[in-house]
Amino acid sequence: MKSKLLLLALMRNKKPNPRWRTILRTALAVLLLAGLTACGKGGGGGGNMFGGSSSSSSSSSTPAISSSDAARFLTQATFGPTDSDITALTISSFATWLSTQTSAPVSSPTHQAWVDQQLTQLQATNPSATLSANQFYESFWQHAVQAPDELRQRVKFALSQIFVISLADPNVDVRGAASYYDMLGADAFGNFRQLLTDVTYHPMMGVYLTYMSNQKEDPNGTRTPDQNYARELMQLMTIGLYKLNPDGTNQLDGSGNPIPTYSQNDILGLAKVFTGLAWYSPNPTTSTFNGGNKDPNATITPMIAYPQFHSTSEKDFLGVTILATSTPDTVGDVKIALDTLFNHPNVGPFISFRLIQQLVTSNPSPAYVQRVASVFNNNGSGVRGDMTAVITAILTDTEARTAANETAPGFGKLREPVVRLANWMRAFSVTSQSGNWLMTSTSASTSLGESPLTSSSVFNFWRPGYAPPNTQLAANNLLAPEFQSVNEVTNAGYLNTMQGAIGNGIGSVPSGGSGADIQSQYSAETAVANDASALADLMNRLLLYGQMSSTLHQRLVDAVNGVAIPGGSATQAQINAALLNRAKIAVFLTMASNEYLAQR
Repeated sequence: MKSKLLLLALMRNKKPNPRWRTILRTALAVLLLAGLTACGKGGGGGGNMFGGSSSSSSSSSTPAISSSDAARFLTQATFGPTDSDITALTISSFATWLSTQTSAPVSSPTHQAWVDQQLTQLQATNPSATLSANQFYESFWQHAVQAPDELRQRVKFALSQIFVISLADPNVDVRGAASYYDMLGADAFGNFRQLLTDVTYHPMMGVYLTYMSNQKEDPNGTRTPDQNYARELMQLMTIGLYKLNPDGTNQLDGSGNPIPTYSQNDILGLAKVFTGLAWYSPNPTTSTFNGGNKDPNATITPMIAYPQFHSTSEKDFLGVTILATSTPDTVGDVKIALDTLFNHPNVGPFISFRLIQQLVTSNPSPAYVQRVASVFNNNGSGVRGDMTAVITAILTDTEARTAANETAPGFGKLREPVVRLANWMRAFSVTSQSGNWLMTSTSASTSLGESPLTSSSVFNFWRPGYAPPNTQLAANNLLAPEFQSVNEVTNAGYLNTMQGAIGNGIGSVPSGGSGADIQSQYSAETAVANDASALADLMNRLLLYGQMSSTLHQRLVDAVNGVAIPGGSATQAQINAALLNRAKIAVFLTMASNEYLAQR
């Protein structure tokens, strides 16, 4: 019934274009195949399974990687496979690909450089023009689709959902947000300890979690340090709420209850540490501490210490005591706090679990978490927090690469909307007419319900521990974080958005342009569209890593064959139009299917 309501909502908004009538009729049948679930029974039987060993070593004895194996790996490691990337990986190895990607330079222009460039252009015609979030979105999509450091793009997006700031907060500056996102990318393959430092000192985190210009307590007790960052740094970014075993499961007390990781007193002690940090200035004063006389680069330059505002009283947290002193030492105290958090035994399993959820599966086994956490604790050379080693471990782990998991109940995740749209852009070689990737917000529930770096709260777009109530998922104690934003409105919003994007492109209409800025020509798809089965096979390769069910394959064939290719006196333009319509139908119906929505 929900699927019927979803399609009815879509049909009420459809354009009166005959070529989409087949899409809408067949979409109902496709969506009725199964509920939109990331963790139920998946497809299978429609393509190749793994071609051999899951070893990530490259040698003459290593079996070739099958195309479906390559596509599935790239689905987890990037914003979606492209045909050329799949082909290249089948004659390489996972180890070679990962080594190349983790050592690749950061793509340019950076997000900050992009928004700076756009501001210059805007002010050339309107000197009072300012940046909007749109300029960041333009840069995000350009990087997600075209940047050669594909793994870095995907990992920094994952990190942005753990170390959250949001453009939904009007206090977060667009240029500063672009700088923050650049920082996450620069640290994606560095050390987690450096990431903690860079996040802590970034002015946009200071603004978002309200410890910018945080002052020490006063002698009368009428002013206390802001606790926001101290709390969220522990809860969401490092150690979590409860003490963990090495495999990420909760430690339990004698009564079988989880043991809290920290107390309110720990928050109070840590809050004192994050006092006396404020805007960068070459000549710091009380005025600059409070945001006056702001340096032009203050929103992108790490915060600096203002000793006169830093607490000098005793600070107790997580079993550590920083003694009271008459000489404030902001930087030293922050270092002690971050070192304490970095070395806490919870960090390895906590961060490993969060990153596995982002890239591979919502419900990793405790053994999977423990294997990755052990790499976080020691990369094999005695180094803790090596993010390159952690990401490599996540993507090459047997649980990520084992073919049986493609149909195992409980394995996989719901593809989040931003990833779906990026997947379409990459798979079908979209281009930007203007070269500026003129994307605007997709946050509305009638759109994607999500825009990059624009979550509604510090808890991200969805909570990592969410399970939809009164569902089979919840009954089986399975998590499905992305389902927190799923309902009839957002489902219809996604379908309507993809109908428009696939059919007519997406983004603003550029000056002097024709239609939406971002479009696909579907050249490869129209080249095989006279053969409905071949077209379905191509959808299987690009979108479903060879795991399309025979049922869905037949649905696509039937829908495609429903569009006749004219003969007789038909012009080549009429034939081309029919082939293009066939291609678009195949893309839409595949991306509307539960088999696509559930990344396995």
